[in-house]
Amino acid sequence: MISRKEIKVLDINSEYFGTPSKKLMENAGKGVADFITKQINAKNRKILFICGTGNNGGDGFVAARYLTKKFDITVFLTGQEKDIKTEIAEINFKKLNKKDLEIFDYGSINKLDKLISENYVIVDSMLGIGLSGNLREPYLTIVNKINTVKNKIIISVDIPTGFGTKTFIKPDYTVTFHDIKIEMKKENCGEISKIDIGIPKKAIQYIGPGELSIYYPRPKKESHKGENGRLLIVGGGPYIGAPALSGFAALRTGSDLVYITTPKRAGKAITSFSPLVIKPKRLAEDLGKISLNIIVKELNHNDILIQEDLDIIKKNLAKVDTVVIGPGLGSENATLKTIEILIKKCVNLKKSMVIDADAIQVIGKKPDIIKNSKTVITPHAGEFKELAGIKLSNNLNERKIHVEKWANKIGVTIFLKGQIDIISNGVVTKFNDIHNSAMTVGGTGDVLSGIIGSLLSKKVEPFDAARIGAFLNGAAGNNAFEKNSYGLIATDIIKEIPSILKKYL
Repeated sequence: MISRKEIKVLDINSEYFGTPSKKLMENAGKGVADFITKQINAKNRKILFICGTGNNGGDGFVAARYLTKKFDITVFLTGQEKDIKTEIAEINFKKLNKKDLEIFDYGSINKLDKLISENYVIVDSMLGIGLSGNLREPYLTIVNKINTVKNKIIISVDIPTGFGTKTFIKPDYTVTFHDIKIEMKKENCGEISKIDIGIPKKAIQYIGPGELSIYYPRPKKESHKGENGRLLIVGGGPYIGAPALSGFAALRTGSDLVYITTPKRAGKAITSFSPLVIKPKRLAEDLGKISLNIIVKELNHNDILIQEDLDIIKKNLAKVDTVVIGPGLGSENATLKTIEILIKKCVNLKKSMVIDADAIQVIGKKPDIIKNSKTVITPHAGEFKELAGIKLSNNLNERKIHVEKWANKIGVTIFLKGQIDIISNGVVTKFNDIHNSAMTVGGTGDVLSGIIGSLLSKKVEPFDAARIGAFLNGAAGNNAFEKNSYGLIATDIIKEIPSILKKYL
């Protein structure tokens, strides 16, 4: 079974990976036509298609076109031609005008009762997976009309119109695409027939822009500061720039507020980005503008995270939704002990987390401390060995098996970074190859952690946050590579994040 949102993801990713939506619609409509041809008795040749103005209606237009050779077809459009919402649906509606069939639109709504009574088969192709909320007119009236007729065969296309609401078509058959949708069963859909519409294998297995387009939470117009994500980054020490990169990436991904708690030396560096200390001047100016939006809290020690810092960190925990732990912290024993206590505290407070870099080895020693929490762990192959005690081979399928096993065992999402990334929550696994070889430069992992942390702070589920993060980080990196080639640095990726958001949202 598959959710409606995942079907939307597949539609977008199919286009991205080379199978256009118009091809999927053609295959869907032909599949419906083939089903009807096999099911309908030859003596009852009159079929009425009631089609909506979206892509579900477009599927019906295609099916009606294929059936005109063998059946007496009538099409009723629930709006007018000018109301058709998508280009591919409009193209397929225009093709109907060249066929031998009658077409009525909503201007002839007074004729609908007569049309229903005259036709033996009623095809419901009004509303598909895009429906949100309860049915509105004219669909509510039409659905009630269809549900009261007797001695007709009713066939729904993909899902019954109104499915999931109080009022929905009760068909004899539903012809659904790719996979059965969640909650579909015989009691609410009649006999269900599943057809393959040609979604490419890569769109099913790999991440694309669909995850970003469908799962990224757009801020509401009435929202206030802090309601679109509050993130805390605990990092820095031996590696000064790492927490700053995570913080900048989180802001560019759309978090409202980003806090960084870091040792004194790193804190002073983060708050002093200027042309006096960073070259080239342009980069310093860019970073300086972003750094003004980060709230930095210096900890007790000059160079490392220590247990005495926990009181300061806990005060900041109360202000945030999500915590990124690890960027640049190093692996001093005192630091690792502090990380363990902090992780336990975050779990107790039910804070979502990204655990990255040196913090991963803490989980390797005590994986139960994050068991079944809202956590994303982001290891590369070497860090995965620290996590699971397993040296990974280069075989992609073997890697997948290990990542799935450990994600399931711990009950979290694991994002294994590599030539092909593997992302799994132990139940579902996706691959990602959207990135480039220049992204091996230092800091890109910190950018990824900041992106994922930002998405978690926006209440995106961990597996979806990891998927979106993979695409957003990789696509921004590819944009940066086009401009900077092998001279790409991590801040170039951060700069491109908004352009990817703008393109796909």
